[in-house]
Amino acid sequence: MELAPLATRQCQDCPIRTRAVCSRCSDDELVALEEIKFYRTYPAGSTIVWAGDAMPFVASVVSGCASLTRSMADGRTQMVGLLLQSDFLGDPSRTEARFDVTAVSNVLLCHFDRERFARLTETNAHVRGRLLEMTLDELDAAREWMLLLGRKTAQEKVASLLVIFARRLGQQTPDGLQFDLPLTREAMANYLGLTLETVSRQVAVLRKTGAIRTQGARHMLVPDLDALLGASGDDDDGDVLA
Repeated sequence: MELAPLATRQCQDCPIRTRAVCSRCSDDELVALEEIKFYRTYPAGSTIVWAGDAMPFVASVVSGCASLTRSMADGRTQMVGLLLQSDFLGDPSRTEARFDVTAVSNVLLCHFDRERFARLTETNAHVRGRLLEMTLDELDAAREWMLLLGRKTAQEKVASLLVIFARRLGQQTPDGLQFDLPLTREAMANYLGLTLETVSRQVAVLRKTGAIRTQGARHMLVPDLDALLGASGDDDDGDVLA
């Protein structure tokens, strides 16, 4: 199954141009990236790459959501991360994938040949600097996720995940931030280490308190982000509330 193509495949008009790994590139530098990129679409539920597989590419997420999953010897799996629009997949220095990467929704990736991209980072300070920045942001997010899984209550976990989606996917409207959940309730439960019933119950609590409004199973409105932040146990700077 193929997704509808972008109206244009030019870097200058890309929807993630200001946030992706190429965001600081000049017009001349974008020309060099154009030479090593190609687009590929993945339908929801399909595997982008298996852990341990050869990784001949790195990529930016143009649209959609993908999960990073690690399987254990006894067959149990744990979702350990999410890739949303403008996130970077892969490591130019690694030849194998470290996680199973699965398309949660329809996903469009802007692929780069890994070896050629690695050589480009050696000469292009803008790409190299932005990639380092994104890597450090990912490290910070992983540390925050350790706090979420280890210390937060069920309600704080659900609210924290909704804050992430609101900030990354939300469109500002007169009524607040609106977005469509990229995950099912079951996938949210897997990601948060909760049961499906607990996730549904906590969403209902957040709706009752007015922190969120829902329309159908996926569409959400956050009237006041500060209220949702309060329910997540964090303040606007990301620090845990006492």
